[in-house]
Amino acid sequence: MKNNLRFGRSRFWCVLALLLLTGCVSEAPIKQGFERKDDVVTPPVPLSALNYYPVLHRMTSAEIGRERMVLAALPANPNNQVRMAMVLGHPRGPQDLPKAIALLDAVLKSTDPAAITLQPLARLMLDGYIERQRQDIFSDKQALQLKESQRRVAELQEKIDSLADIERTLPQRPRAQRLPVSGGGR
Repeated sequence: MKNNLRFGRSRFWCVLALLLLTGCVSEAPIKQGFERKDDVVTPPVPLSALNYYPVLHRMTSAEIGRERMVLAALPANPNNQVRMAMVLGHPRGPQDLPKAIALLDAVLKSTDPAAITLQPLARLMLDGYIERQRQDIFSDKQALQLKESQRRVAELQEKIDSLADIERTLPQRPRAQRLPVSGGGR
């Protein structure tokens, strides 16, 4: 039994040494010459667009305006279109939601490989901007209704005040005197 146990241990150590040695031997061949474009690792485009949002969020209103001019001067590629849509939809900058929606819609309809990688982000932004546009329209309608209600309240208050003035100017009626009721006539 002891021989069998020793044989098992020695076998384990041999297999372990063999595995370690084969791991050291399998090195990648050394590349010579220039690297191909396929070998260069670039970050995915949506990540760079997502990283742009926090940078944009830290900008002041003036910086956002300058960023808008810089992006307008750049060529219209999907990444720049998404960035421009972020600038156009940013709350602290000069908002132009219809233009931002049009840019995102163009990215969604594009078949460019860069646009395809940006389409999930563009869809999310587009949904948010459309919802914000709906909320703005709803808010504008509510503001108009509030103004109309306040106008009506003011008109009604004027009518009530006019009626109160008329009531004050009316001569007071003499009080009707009660006639004594005679109790013995029957």
